Amino acid sequence: MGLHILLMSLLAPLVALLWPATRQGWLASGRSLLYATIAQLVALWAMHAPGAMHAGMHNPAIAFAGLAVLLFTAVWFWGAVLGQQRFERWRALAALLVTGKLFCLLAAILVFSPRVLYPMPMAPAGGSAMADQQFAGLLMIVLCPLTYIVAAIVISSRWLKEMAAAEPSPVAGPGARHGG
Repeated sequence: MGLHILLMSLLAPLVALLWPATRQGWLASGRSLLYATIAQLVALWAMHAPGAMHAGMHNPAIAFAGLAVLLFTAVWFWGAVLGQQRFERWRALAALLVTGKLFCLLAAILVFSPRVLYPMPMAPAGGSAMADQQFAGLLMIVLCPLTYIVAAIVISSRWLKEMAAAEPSPVAGPGARHGG
């Protein structure tokens, strides 16, 4: 869980931020943002399906492929989010909101499930599979939304500054004093 959180919530936004190609052309379009949001959510939920998780725990190639898909879709998502410009930034905020909420839902399922969803081949040292699952959910519910909230704050701030800069200068009203 820690590795996928690092890939999707730290490495992917960093790659999208430092690699301008992810924020240009079609990748920065609203359609790309929609597809990237859907792809990221499908990849996340598919990789957390019990069958996929079981396969990944027993086959390192499947686990690696799953992480690669999560990283790819996350870089695409963050590139599309960061590529939204000017008055289209609302789309980025909507994508962050939807994605953040569905990440939190998955995390809450892990934390509050009455049973182990992913039987582990061997229990973690000094703990139980249930405690490990709940800890993974807690990591996810705390760390993932932080990335989305920080991104939403930065995007909102830029958007508000742009809107303020685009407003015409106020005209002196009836009570304004004129020199002379």
